[in-house]
Amino acid sequence: MSSRSLTVSLTVFCALTACSRRAAPPLARSAAAAPAVPTGLLAYVSNEVSQDLSVIATDRDSVIATIPLGARVRGIRVSADGRLVYAALSGSPRCPPTMSDADCAKLPVNKQRDGIAQIDVAARQVVRTMPGGSDPEQFALSPDGSRLYVSNEDAASASILEPTTGRLVATVPVGTEPEGVSVSPDGKLVFVTGETSNNITALDPETGRVLFHVAVDKRPRDLGFLPDGSRLYVSAEVGGTISVVDVAKRQRIAVIAMPEGSRPMGVRVAPDGKRVYVATGRHGTVEVIDPATNTIVGSVKVGTRPWGLAITPDGKKLYSANGPSNDVSVIDTDSLRVIATIPVGQSPWGVALAPPPAPILPR
Repeated sequence: MSSRSLTVSLTVFCALTACSRRAAPPLARSAAAAPAVPTGLLAYVSNEVSQDLSVIATDRDSVIATIPLGARVRGIRVSADGRLVYAALSGSPRCPPTMSDADCAKLPVNKQRDGIAQIDVAARQVVRTMPGGSDPEQFALSPDGSRLYVSNEDAASASILEPTTGRLVATVPVGTEPEGVSVSPDGKLVFVTGETSNNITALDPETGRVLFHVAVDKRPRDLGFLPDGSRLYVSAEVGGTISVVDVAKRQRIAVIAMPEGSRPMGVRVAPDGKRVYVATGRHGTVEVIDPATNTIVGSVKVGTRPWGLAITPDGKKLYSANGPSNDVSVIDTDSLRVIATIPVGQSPWGVALAPPPAPILPR
């Protein structure tokens, strides 16, 4: 490694781990050149085509690091303490909407790349790749971080992992072409969307046993719980709607039509439960739903074909991954204005937020 490469690597490492606080540089010139340590949340963006993660410091809304992964990456989550990032890797080909299933089937497949990568944030390295079933796409962590639930799109199944050991606990059948995964706030239910079966499947989080199904609109992609766990909001890409599911009743109780031309994708519920945000894909907006009335109360234009969404714990900023425009839109949720546009890698897919990893103190 050249001295210049070593310097750049150490600078970004210190930006992530706060090591620059430990010793003041001997010269004022060096202090002026040192980057500020992130004081807010970090946003991790999975870039499907460039096969890496962009790390954004949300206190300045700019990229401070890029972590290479070497495989197609989509779903992304972060441990509660911010030390580990989990990313869904796939060796299946990326087939655009314009490509036929027959042509897609001719593309090379490398199943050895399938898995859930566990990434050490401070070291910017993949610690290990855990078995995540075939073609993992989205996944969710249990509230206590002890289980990880993965959708396996091409196998009509869901995989349950123990992230502490990397052990595959169970593989269970769910709806056809599963994608979205969400765990109830109390951790007692896991829901998985079935894109082709047009339903969501409820699983027992411990055993993976199928408990029930609820029919929703065509091609459900993502879903989000209200904070009290009473309702689910499920996006339907082809149906152009959001289905509202009463969890206790196990049935759909409302259908919310999105604007004409919408292809609803990512769903995020505000921490206080007073708003539901929906990325509309090719329509290029994020729509805002009031769950008290189940009506659209706002809209904001973002980048091209928004997909993944993430919201800060205070609910004040929303991050939208915009695939074809290779950027992330930062939305002020009070004014519903885009306050920053951040260039990232190629085809950003998902976003996850977490505090920066705290330094490990000696005992």
